[in-house]
Amino acid sequence: MQLRLAYLGMTNAFAMLRLLPMNDCDKDIEILALRHQITVLER
Repeated sequence: MQLRLAYLGMTNAFAMLRLLPMNDCDKDIEILALRHQITVLER
């Protein structure tokens, strides 16, 4: 359980770092893609 939590924390940290150099249009596209993934997973 702790290993999974550490993995998720590191994955989210790297995802946040990846978003820093993006411009607004790229961020909007990424957000739309992530929202779509969430809606698919909630089904």
